Parts: sequence; C-alpha cells; structure tokens
Amino acid sequence: MSGVLSGPTIAEALARPHNAFSGLRLALALMVVVSHAFSVVSGNPLDEPLARATGFSLGEHAVNGFFAVSGFLVTMSYDRRGWRDYVIARTLRILPGLVAATLAVSLLLGGALTRLPLGEYYASPELWRFVRGTLLSFKSNASLPGLFEANPFRSPLGTVWTLKYETICYAGVLAIGLLGLLRRRWAVPALTVALALSLGLLEAVRPEMSKGTETALRLPLIFAAGACLYLWRDSVRLTPWPLLVLAAALLLHGHAPARTLLFLGESYAAIWLAFLPPLARPALDPPADLSYGVYLYGWPIQQSLHALWPAASALALLTPALLLAGLVAAASWYAVEKPALRLKARALGRRTLGTIEPAGP
Repeated sequence: MSGVLSGPTIAEALARPHNAFSGLRLALALMVVVSHAFSVVSGNPLDEPLARATGFSLGEHAVNGFFAVSGFLVTMSYDRRGWRDYVIARTLRILPGLVAATLAVSLLLGGALTRLPLGEYYASPELWRFVRGTLLSFKSNASLPGLFEANPFRSPLGTVWTLKYETICYAGVLAIGLLGLLRRRWAVPALTVALALSLGLLEAVRPEMSKGTETALRLPLIFAAGACLYLWRDSVRLTPWPLLVLAAALLLHGHAPARTLLFLGESYAAIWLAFLPPLARPALDPPADLSYGVYLYGWPIQQSLHALWPAASALALLTPALLLAGLVAAASWYAVEKPALRLKARALGRRTLGTIEPAGP
C-alpha cells in the first residue's frame, strides 16, 4: 500500500529502459480516427458519443493527451540538446511528413477523386492556394477544386490545425529556453497557473466562450502542464491519486472550473499512463512510429471513403479507415519520416539516437 501511495518519481521512471510513449501516441492517433468516423459522415461533431457526455469528443480528449506528451518530451528535447539542435530536431520531425501529406493529398488523392478534368484541376489557383495555406499557416478548412463536394465537410486535411498550436508551443519552449527560464523552476509553473486561472475565470464569467477562445488557452495549458511534469520530474511522484481531478471535473460538468480541471487531470493522466509498468513493455512498443501518419492521413482517408460510399454508416467505414490509415502511415514512416530522422541523426551527431522523438498531433 505504501508503494501505491508514494510511487516512483518521474525521474526514476524516466531512467527505466522502457516506457509507453510510442504506444500511447499511436493509441491517441487511432482514437482521433475513431472519433472522426461519426462527424465525417454526419457533419455534426456532437454525434460522436463522448461529446455529449463530457463536452468533448474522443478526438479532442486524444489531442489533449498528445499535447501533454508533447509538452513533456519536447521540453526534455530542448533540455538535453540546446537550442540549435532543438530547432533542427523539431523541424525534421514535423515538416517532412507534413509536406509529403500535403502533396500526396492535393496532387494524388485530389487528382484521383476530383470531378474536374485533370488539366483543369492542376491548373486551378484553388489547388495551389490549398498547398500554400496548409504548409504556411496550417489551414485545415480549405478545400480542393471538385473534391468532396457532396461530403458534409469539404476539407481534405482537417487535422492539421493542431500543428499551428504545436508550433506555437515549440516556439514558446525555444523562447523560454533562450531566456534561461527553463532553469528557473518557478517560470513554467507560473505560466501554467496563469493559463489555468485565465481559463477558469473565463469558464465562470463566459461559459459560452467560443471554441476558438477555449482552444487557444486549452492546448497551451496542457502543453505547459506536460512541460512542468518534466521540469519537476525529481519531485513529482507517479501515483493514481491526482487522477481524482478527473472525477471532480466530471462531477462539475457544466460548471466552472470543470473544463480547467479536466485539462489538468488529462495532462497528468497521459504522463502517468506513459510510465505505467504494465504498458511500458518492449512487447507493446510499436516497431514503427505510425502515430503522426495515422493522425495526418486518417481524415483524408475517411473523407474519401465517405465520398465513395456515401450511404455507408460511420461504423461500417471505420474498420477500412483504420486499416488504410495504418498502411499509409507505414508508407509515410518508412519513405519519409524515418529517412528524415536519419538525416537528423547525422546532422546532430550519434548522441541523439537514443532520445525519444515526439511528432505533433
């Protein structure tokens, strides 16, 4: 009982030879695909069962977990490498996969499924606006000419919007690191508290706040909470008791500060799961890191399946969507992401090969 009450510190768990970060990220990516199965078909995100029960869809809960894990691992990446290596590592982990996905979806998938003649499609300014908007501003609601016109949503890359927030958080780590504030144990916790208080106050005075406002506070808050857990790894112990915050959030559902408590509880839960001994086994570690590819390609695959078989139900399309997302993610990993990681290893030196490398949601 005392072991359950005390638990290892995060630093002690991090020193173990195995953890569940890779498997957890893949599970979170698959959760996003499962969640989108409903909204892609109906056009209503509230049709996803968990959305009405908790106020957030399964996909949103998964994105919360992604940002907590990313805050933890990206802060660790900066702490171990310094700013130059950090910038190279972040760029080579995120950008090649995004460029490949944008070109594959716009040039190959769009060309295959557009109702327009191919010459007209490839000459369309809308096509090239889509490529520029996706790569330069992570625009996820843009459409391609003649593609998915009968679908409830026309966007072919509907998940890339989170990469905007991920990039902002990366830049935040870089700025805080360059200012020397990562070495001051109070700085990131102070930022986390400020974000939590801001969101909690908005919950109280403006419970009808827009989704955009909530997201702009929610994702940086969760990322910062994950960063705090890394920076305080020598002091924070891994026990199940902080998960009671999630129970409090459910009990307060619909009342302030339920959402803020939910986000903080999920931040801790993601890191706790990543170090949970039954999950942190080599046998459960995926042989390839498919999470980023599943996250990027799941949506266009689901959009394509619905366009081809519009009468099929969400559940009928889910299994083929998961299988195809896994296959395309594997192609992305072996053809694009893994070679980019080898390039990164050569650029940074062999010392980086053992560092856990997160990819953005």
